[in-house]
Amino acid sequence: MPATAAARRESTPLPEKTISPLLTFMFAAACGLVAANLYYGQPLAGPISQSLGFSPAATGLIVTLTQIGYGLGLLLIVPLGDLLENRKLVLTLVALAAVALVGAAFAWSPSLFLLASLCIGLASVAVQVLVPFAAHMAPDASRGAVVGNVMSGLLVGIMLARPAASFLSELLSWHAVYIISAGVMIGLIVILRLVLPTRVPHTKLHYGQLLSSMGHLALRTPVLQRRALYQACMFGAFSLFWTTTPLLLASPAFGLTQNGIALFALAGAAGAIASPIAGRVADRGWTKLATAFALVLAIIAFLIGHFSGSGSLLALITLTLSGIMLDFGVQTNLVLGQRAIFALSAEHRSRLNGLYMATFFAGGALGSALGGWAYATGGWNMASWIGVAFPVIALLAYLTERKN
Repeated sequence: MPATAAARRESTPLPEKTISPLLTFMFAAACGLVAANLYYGQPLAGPISQSLGFSPAATGLIVTLTQIGYGLGLLLIVPLGDLLENRKLVLTLVALAAVALVGAAFAWSPSLFLLASLCIGLASVAVQVLVPFAAHMAPDASRGAVVGNVMSGLLVGIMLARPAASFLSELLSWHAVYIISAGVMIGLIVILRLVLPTRVPHTKLHYGQLLSSMGHLALRTPVLQRRALYQACMFGAFSLFWTTTPLLLASPAFGLTQNGIALFALAGAAGAIASPIAGRVADRGWTKLATAFALVLAIIAFLIGHFSGSGSLLALITLTLSGIMLDFGVQTNLVLGQRAIFALSAEHRSRLNGLYMATFFAGGALGSALGGWAYATGGWNMASWIGVAFPVIALLAYLTERKN
């Protein structure tokens, strides 16, 4: 009798993991709202600099310190998703973001504002704890779709942050942007506390062992290496484009105002529709074909945009189309990469995601730096040729993949 009961228990299928559409939406909304904190400072650098008395040379640090904080968080905080209870970790990071945003709003000196900027970047890695958290909750068959939906929220937050900051600062002040965002973070804490389930990882490593294991994963995981390289190139192209096009649009050729540039940036948010599509494509096993499509699309986007520097209405339309195509390709490749690395090991998802994001974030930083230098040196013509080189490098690397 006991043997029969045991056999019956063994034959009973375990309940399949699931995540409701409402919870998926909450993950996506949380990612978008938190990720937006990283980008408010970009269009506000001028007003903040004038208000707090930054020197011209130090103004660039307003954005740079936030990026440095985010990069450090990817390597030092995101891996904790494999060690600490995920819900509590997310709530703690969002609370830190709220405090840092208040600090930025009421900073009375450049040094205090830069410290707040660094903390905003550190806390914003909450989004990279949420993404593998959502992936863990999803069943294998629909994991790509769930990750794609969550990442669409992330991209919408990134793309809307700059125009929202421009509009609000013009209507109210740059202080109001940070105060409002802090209020949003507090509201988000209340909601996430109610809707997020608890998830306790099984990893028993100490923090030092957790960090050292990342080096092992980076060296011994070919899928991670390839996907990170592809996305580093794609994000480099993305960062170059969105660093230089505002300069082009503000130049005498186009003469757009800050609000006009903000409206142009809004068009790029259309690329967010790529995320759920890419996730479903990956779930069907078409990752390699979709990767080639994404890389080629980015190349075509830059080739179209290359001839859009004349300042005419047609040039503005083609440049907008170029931005939408590029964002679509970048977002598609991002989700394909995350779907691939999340399938490797549930136990290592946060560490794999941290390495993946840190690598392509470095590519984005390189793209921004090269874009600013190229535009100052050779204008949009030179910048766009460097931009197209990024996805070309990724495509050449992709062509060396073994055909399975």
